[in-house]
Amino acid sequence: MRVVLAEDLYLLRDGMTHLLTAHGLTVVAAVATGAELLTALSEERPDLAIVDVRLPPTFTDEGLRAAIGARRSRPGLPVLVLSQHVEQLYARELLADGAGGIGYLLKDRVFNAGQFMDALRTVVAGGTVMDPEVVAGLLAPKSRKDPVASLTAREREVLEVMAEGRSNAAIAQRLRIGEGSVAKHTASIFGKLDLAPSDDDNRRVLAVLAYLDRADRADRADR
Repeated sequence: MRVVLAEDLYLLRDGMTHLLTAHGLTVVAAVATGAELLTALSEERPDLAIVDVRLPPTFTDEGLRAAIGARRSRPGLPVLVLSQHVEQLYARELLADGAGGIGYLLKDRVFNAGQFMDALRTVVAGGTVMDPEVVAGLLAPKSRKDPVASLTAREREVLEVMAEGRSNAAIAQRLRIGEGSVAKHTASIFGKLDLAPSDDDNRRVLAVLAYLDRADRADRADR
């Protein structure tokens, strides 16, 4: 697997390069700035991009803007975002294209190599990996009462596949139902999760976040 890595801190960039190499991945470019990241993504066409949000020269959003731009030109390009902060706007934008293959982890909550590599594999496979703090930051307070529990079994199946970043056509194929049925189930999901049309929020993204939040809470309860 060919990886482009963008991280401005030398020690962290070098350490991650060694970690990825030790697990059999090929780091085709390890860069420190937004401009270098754009060039590497265009020239190397990697299988995965691991991107810090804030890169030189402004240390604002260069990394994420480059990743979003790359996914526009290469839909579905797997991107794992590493950050010290929850950037709500960009987390939504990354998820909103529906192509899957997205991860957003907070640096200080990645506790071991196994957890990190599991996240990489999920993202490369087209799945979605979101740190619980990112999910909590994006969910409206009214969603905390677990509205996912009100969904039917079929609606939960649709939402589960939606959380993998799949389109309605792909969901229909996976569940062996018609696209019209998927559209009806999706509309029902939005209604039950109280996700009204909005200029600011992508309902598909928020539905997925509600699902991920519930799954994370269930996982922690089982531990």
